[in-house]
Amino acid sequence: MKIVCTNRQAGFKYFLEDKFEAGIVLRGPEVKSLRAGGGNLNDSYARFKGVELYLINCHMTPYKYARVEEQDPLRDRKLLMHRREITRLIGKIKEKGYTLIPTKIYFNDKGFAKIELALATPKKKYDKREDIKKRDTERALKRVLKKNR
Repeated sequence: MKIVCTNRQAGFKYFLEDKFEAGIVLRGPEVKSLRAGGGNLNDSYARFKGVELYLINCHMTPYKYARVEEQDPLRDRKLLMHRREITRLIGKIKEKGYTLIPTKIYFNDKGFAKIELALATPKKKYDKREDIKKRDTERALKRVLKKNR
């Protein structure tokens, strides 16, 4: 499994609960761009249009050796999941106010581009402050332990 890009801010901005794997419908130059490391998941999310799931606001840099045809780096990309999973996700999102946040894009063992989606609820400002405080105390503790060794 080769990880192409990750959404590092997802864990800071959201409480991540369940994770799902989905396939992405890509064009040829987009696949080559991803293999070269040209993907960005910051500020992207997944949304339902009818009963289909789409990845919105995911930036994939245009492949520079491709033809100069229409290459929109921010186009909506369809995500592929089983019907059972989609109906379950629709129910959870409507019921509890969750959002679907992409956490990483990777190529699996067969060479297919996959995306990992997380069912998430947004954090409040005080939750983020607690995370920062916890992280700082862990760093200080590691420094002290390293110094004493």
